[in-house]
Amino acid sequence: MTADASPAPALDRIRVGSAPDSWGVWFPDDDQQVPWQRFLDEVTQAGYQWIELGPYGYLPTDPARLTEETGRRGLTVSAGTIFTSLHRGPEVWDATWEHVSQVAELTRAMNAKHLVVIPSFWRDDKTAELIEPPTLTAEQWRHLSTGMERLGREVRERFGLDIVVHPHADTHIDTEENVARFLDATDSDLVSLCLDTGHYAYCGGDSVKLIETYGERIGYLHLKQVDPEILADVVKNEVPFGPAVQRGVMCEPPNGVPELGPVLTAAQNLDVDLFAIVEQDMYPCPPDQPFPIAERTRRFLRSCGA
Repeated sequence: MTADASPAPALDRIRVGSAPDSWGVWFPDDDQQVPWQRFLDEVTQAGYQWIELGPYGYLPTDPARLTEETGRRGLTVSAGTIFTSLHRGPEVWDATWEHVSQVAELTRAMNAKHLVVIPSFWRDDKTAELIEPPTLTAEQWRHLSTGMERLGREVRERFGLDIVVHPHADTHIDTEENVARFLDATDSDLVSLCLDTGHYAYCGGDSVKLIETYGERIGYLHLKQVDPEILADVVKNEVPFGPAVQRGVMCEPPNGVPELGPVLTAAQNLDVDLFAIVEQDMYPCPPDQPFPIAERTRRFLRSCGA
C-alpha cells in the first residue's frame, strides 16, 4: 500500500448517526414525508446505528413500542429535539416547558442523554414573511441567555439530560458574532452547543475555528454541507431557509463546504466522546432519493475515519 492510499486515522471519539431530517422529515405528520417505518428500515440499511427522534410525533411516542422498533433494527437514540423562543421572556416559559417535558420524557426513556435546542425562526421558512426583527435587543439577549441557562438546569435536574443549543439559519443564533455572544453570555456548565456544520457555513461561520476556540462548549455535532454557488445566490437575494433548501443549498458530502474531514479531526482532538449526526436538509424530496445519499454519505465518513 502506498502512502497516498493509507487509511484515514480512526476517529474513535466520534459516534456517527443520522436523523429523520436526512429523509426529508421536518414535521410530525406530512404527506410529502416517508413513513417512519421506512426511515427506520433504510437508516439501518445505510449503515447507521445512532438516530435522533426528529420532530416529536414522527416516530412512535410510546417508549415501549419505540424501544421494540429501534431495538430489532439495532438502532439507538442519541437525542431528542425541541424548539424554543426564550428570547421573548418569562411569559413563554410555561408553554416552552410543556413542549420540552414531552420530548425530554421520551428522550430519557430511550436512554439518550441530549436535547437539541433550536431557537425560533425570525421569518417564515416558506413564505419569507418577517415574524419578528432579525436582531435582538439587549433585553431580548438577556432573556435568551438566562432562559437557556434555566432550561439547561431544569432539564438536567428533572430528566438527567444535557441541552445542546443549535445555531440555525434564520434564527437569532446564527453568525460567528451571534454564536460567540451567546456562548459568552451563558454558563458553560449548563449550556453546550450543537454545532451544525452546514448551518454555520450557511451563516458564514468556520466550524474548525469554532471548535478550536470554544472546544469546551461543543457538546454535539450535526454534519452537513452547503453548496457554495447556491448559497451565494441565496445570500444575494435574501432567500429564506425553506426555499433555499428546495433549491438544494444543503448538498451531499463531499460536494460542498465545509470539508468534513478537518471538522471531524478537530472534534476528535477535543478528546471527548461526541455524536456526529448526519443531517442533509431535503424537505420535500422524492421518497427514493434519501437512501442512496445516506449510504454514500456513510461510506464517505468511513473514508474520513469515522
